[in-house]
Amino acid sequence: MTIRFESFFSAQTRLMRASEIRDLLKLTEGRDVISLAGGLPDPETFPREEIKKILEDIMSNNWREALQYSATAGVASFRKELASFSETRGIKGQGVSNVFVSTGSQEALFMIAQLLIDPGDYVIVESPTYLAALNAFRTRSPRFEGVPIEEDGMDIEVLESKLKRIKAEGSKVKMIYTIPTAQNPGGVTMTYQKRKALIEMASRYDTLIVEDDAYGHLVFEGESPPAIKALDKEERVIYTSTFSKILSPGFRLGWVLAEEEFIRELELMKQNVDLHTSTFTQYIAAEALRRNVVQNNLPRIRQIYREKRDVMIEALQDNFPGDTKWSRPVGGMFVFAWVSQKLDTAKLLPTALERGVAYVPGSSFFHDFSGKNTMRLNFSFPTKEQLKKGIQLLGSLLKEFS
Repeated sequence: MTIRFESFFSAQTRLMRASEIRDLLKLTEGRDVISLAGGLPDPETFPREEIKKILEDIMSNNWREALQYSATAGVASFRKELASFSETRGIKGQGVSNVFVSTGSQEALFMIAQLLIDPGDYVIVESPTYLAALNAFRTRSPRFEGVPIEEDGMDIEVLESKLKRIKAEGSKVKMIYTIPTAQNPGGVTMTYQKRKALIEMASRYDTLIVEDDAYGHLVFEGESPPAIKALDKEERVIYTSTFSKILSPGFRLGWVLAEEEFIRELELMKQNVDLHTSTFTQYIAAEALRRNVVQNNLPRIRQIYREKRDVMIEALQDNFPGDTKWSRPVGGMFVFAWVSQKLDTAKLLPTALERGVAYVPGSSFFHDFSGKNTMRLNFSFPTKEQLKKGIQLLGSLLKEFS
């Protein structure tokens, strides 16, 4: 008789949720479906020839070190390059001891949750926010408080009212999680004034900020505001970012900038998770920074994504029903759409897949699974023709069921 594992699993496994995005990628694989669902970069943005040359040089000159085990917190030369690269986001004064290399930013978010959140702790998130972060935080059973986003970022007045209420209850907020630049999924970017207000509130109410800056280098309209970490005078901001959007997601490289005490705790946890991030890809990325491959490629990525954003926005204007609205992101990879209140986009998805188009239902991006009439649409990966066709198919479907 085949063993059933259900009775062996820990209680914590009941808190884990599958990523709807990963499930959708499996559903669309091998099918004739235009996927507006994933967050995949356009492969044309990968600096293939430069990476090829770096690989050849590493295998000729540094293969002994690159193919070996390395320090848990990351290869020292790479961490030094990351500290320097962070200055492009306005973050100064960071040394090697403030930098931690993770296996993608998702591992960083998961470990941050494990280190900071106890069951019942208050955690403030944007509403909507990145669903994989929500799933990582849920494994710690926090009490979520959602703050709506506006066109210029998190609603600061609502945030302060929640901080005041929780303090009046005799509790405190453990951390505020925010994606301030080209927010995923909302597409909005927080103004400098709101960033300043946010960090002042964190000090006043004695809480931490976890800043997810995955898209800080992908602002293609106007100037990218400095990271919240750049305004941090009290070491309250734990900053994360990733190479998945600016070099290659296949390298699985992310990083954390934080106060040394927190970095040491991350290091202890990672020793029990996977020892260290791939030495080989760290060597590649370090050279890509040292040779300005990443920096020189950013304008090209921004141009490609701006053009695709414009194609999607125009297609939405031409095809979506009049009662829908959508974000107009100044960066990143996503447009977030609000459709008729009568529609549940999760229930509509199977029909959309039959018609040949996929999207991510928006409810997964809300801590309380509200927003049932919303959807996230990706413009970075599909071709321009696929964007036009996909939005046309989706618009026809929405008109039919509205």
